[in-house]
Amino acid sequence: MDKNNEINNLKSVILNNINDAKQLEYVYRQNKVSFKENFNTIYPDIKNIPMAEAWNERLNYEGEEINWGVKKELFIVAFIAFLTGLLAKTPQIFNIEPEHFFSRNLGLISFPLLMFYFAWKQGLAWKSMLLPIIAVLVSGAYINLLPKNEKSDTLILACIHLPIMLWSLLGFTFTGGDLKNTEKKIRFLRYNGDLVVMGAVMVLSGIVFTGITFGLFQLIGLNIEKIYADYVLVWGLSTIPILATFLVRNNPQLVDKISPTIAKIFTPLVAITLLVFLSAMAFTRKNIYQDREFLMIFNALLIGVMAIILFSITEATKKENNKISLLFLFALSILTIITNGIALSAIGGSRKD
Repeated sequence: MDKNNEINNLKSVILNNINDAKQLEYVYRQNKVSFKENFNTIYPDIKNIPMAEAWNERLNYEGEEINWGVKKELFIVAFIAFLTGLLAKTPQIFNIEPEHFFSRNLGLISFPLLMFYFAWKQGLAWKSMLLPIIAVLVSGAYINLLPKNEKSDTLILACIHLPIMLWSLLGFTFTGGDLKNTEKKIRFLRYNGDLVVMGAVMVLSGIVFTGITFGLFQLIGLNIEKIYADYVLVWGLSTIPILATFLVRNNPQLVDKISPTIAKIFTPLVAITLLVFLSAMAFTRKNIYQDREFLMIFNALLIGVMAIILFSITEATKKENNKISLLFLFALSILTIITNGIALSAIGGSRKD
């Protein structure tokens, strides 16, 4: 209720001061994100006012050129990308089995450096970063000191949950430790959606580039696959998270139209598919409590559904009175909770066996 009052009050302030440039600028600087969202909501009613037209162009203008940030930020991003690639090369540098290294440290390659980027970007004090730093160091030591037993349930669970914990710490850094701020948490979810989209685009572009490169060198009889895999591929894949983050943070317009499209198309489709899937599972009486392979696929399905919910939530927060989208989102959330409950009960049942 307080949140609704705050939104209505901001709308009233904008409306009452639409011709007062100084006061409107002051309100805008207090909370730029909230100001833009509320202004866009009421703009259709005030679009004939010259001042409103000017603010609309200011807030929603999308430049055609890519914003590459300032020189200092480019240097920081290049430095982080270099460190990320260096960490990814650790198995070759220290002669460690790649499978052993990456299964334990994949999350530790990117997440801590992304935390550093956001801490620098927001000017966070070292004191506020003390908890994430200690957590990263302790978890890194723990995961690498576990006995080398690839079939150990403890090791498998630790490898699965470590990236989730690091992702949570990234969220803590992103919000500046202000976990009570709902708006910052929503922005973090939106960033994750944008990162997935931009990362996928970069991966697909990399695949095309790799194919062209191999083809060109094969024409002159040179086999560069091993060199390419050892250096270009390793460095390229490991730096995608930081490069994609840099692009979406400085150019939000790059994925502003993609994420809403994904949400609109796939939210109803996934909700219907999940409903049919649960019904079919009940009809076929599939025993997931004894089939570990099916349980793994089941959990992968949940991750995919959670990704769709992420896109849907971030899109729903941008618009009001979007009743159909919210209805599908609510249905999908309920079905996901049911599915997750089944998965958790299956995990509990399998542990007892």
